[in-house]
Amino acid sequence: MSPETARNRPDRTAGHDHDDHDRDHDGDGDGDHERRADDRLPLSALLALATAVFVTSLTETLPAGVLPAMSSDLGVGESAMGQSVTIYAIGTALTAIPLASATSRRRRKGLLVAAMAGFAAANTVTAVSTDYAVTMVARCLAGVAAGLAWALLAGYARRLVPVPLQGKAIAIVMTGIPVALSLGVPAGTFLGDTLGWRTAFWTMTVLAVVVIVWITALVPDQPGQERRAGLPVTGALRVRGVPEVLFVTLVFVLAHTMLYTYIATFLDHVGMGDETDIVLLVFGAASLLGIWGVGAHIHRRLRALTLASALLVAGGATILAIWAESSALVCLAVALWGLGWGGAPTLLQTAVAEAGGEHADAAQAMLVTLWNAAMAAGGLLGGILLGALGSGSFPWTVVILLIPVLGTVLVARAHGFPVAREAASASGDA
Repeated sequence: MSPETARNRPDRTAGHDHDDHDRDHDGDGDGDHERRADDRLPLSALLALATAVFVTSLTETLPAGVLPAMSSDLGVGESAMGQSVTIYAIGTALTAIPLASATSRRRRKGLLVAAMAGFAAANTVTAVSTDYAVTMVARCLAGVAAGLAWALLAGYARRLVPVPLQGKAIAIVMTGIPVALSLGVPAGTFLGDTLGWRTAFWTMTVLAVVVIVWITALVPDQPGQERRAGLPVTGALRVRGVPEVLFVTLVFVLAHTMLYTYIATFLDHVGMGDETDIVLLVFGAASLLGIWGVGAHIHRRLRALTLASALLVAGGATILAIWAESSALVCLAVALWGLGWGGAPTLLQTAVAEAGGEHADAAQAMLVTLWNAAMAAGGLLGGILLGALGSGSFPWTVVILLIPVLGTVLVARAHGFPVAREAASASGDA
């Protein structure tokens, strides 16, 4: 039973006491039934949100898998066509906060359906466009839809379940990210190679429509938030713990994106260019395992899991920096990287929501903005490093960037990534 459902249930009057007493003695009783219902995750609703995350992530990264065909068809170079990913991230980064502010009082379900409709429209235009400029506008609009969706999804998942299940709910929803990267992009690439890149985007349109129907039918609506004095972003930044989580998000995503964007180039450098698909499959499988582990323990171990996440990615990068001549060690390193990164979106979304409190929606919008800014910057920084120092510099740069990430998580023991939260959960379990 969601919090909204509980608020909307009518109060029982004295005249119903006898009926309630009888029902409580019939079988297990309504009270026991409702308590058991509260312990169950609304899987149909959460899987609908997870599919929305899948659509959002795959729409962003799909051009990478069909880049040569898109660039040839639209008459531009591959480097220019590659900016279709960058402009998507820019569209998200520029609009997440304004959209979250403008829609803060709107009910969540209609907004999410509108975001999915935006994906359907943008992917349709991309599929039929024969002009580079029109395609880029469509990609930017898809990024705007993503800004709205990302500002909603984690908070929506949290509101559908009781507090002890919120971490698991977000973990389920965030599985859409590693599934998109490990399975969606290869599948989209195969579809593009066999039936044409436009078919791949048409498929994304169909999937977005399916998600719209799914959300409309099975996802309970949730209310917005009352508007408060001052800019929501300003209020969120004044909350202790929020700036720390946002800093960790910015630097962590920057480190990951830089290496992930140029992983094929790095593998070519170490003589494993022909094994890129296998390496990415290892990364995806490890990411799914990581998000499962985070979902199982996040309610009690958010701080410890965040530290472990950064340490695993740093450990994987260190192996890549020192022992990349061994294919087995490269696969081990990528597995550690995926295991650490898989749960990172869930950890950071949960941390900023809990730190933000009544400003959680604004804090989520800021996280989305910084996340996409870091993705854009990761590609740019990686390109600069590639030209100046070569691809061998990527793993070392990841290790260097993760040092302040680990330091911030360690220092933010009172707010942001609190020790008290884990101690309270441990005492509650006892």
